Amino acid sequence: MKEKEPDPHGAPVRRFTDPAYRPLADDLAGLRREIDRIDEQVVKLLADRAMYVKDAARFKRDAFQVSAPARQAHVFERVRRLAEQHAPTFNGGFAGLPDVVESAYRALVAGSIACEQNYFGQTEAIAAPSPEKKDEQ
Repeated sequence: MKEKEPDPHGAPVRRFTDPAYRPLADDLAGLRREIDRIDEQVVKLLADRAMYVKDAARFKRDAFQVSAPARQAHVFERVRRLAEQHAPTFNGGFAGLPDVVESAYRALVAGSIACEQNYFGQTEAIAAPSPEKKDEQ
């Protein structure tokens, strides 16, 4: 039998063995529409996040500070905990969610650092405000 993509409008060809499982859509096309809708929201949030990453370059003195390994470790630990907290519990949940989220964030952070390094190269050092001026602000 030649391999081919599943029919998006066809009937399911498998079922979960958990009797409590409840389908989320009638067909694969419906599931894909929901995934696409969520992807739009995720990409919008990633675009917002990217602008904050870009702006962070203004606060870094050198390439090491851009890569910020301790911050990276904190982010990976934090998003893993968030995934554990937000993992769906209905339909048997999604046991691998923390691994998926951490893997996605490792790729996201690596790409973000590469971009931030580029933006850091487009900055120039400025004189730090004197302590008395800082107090006035």
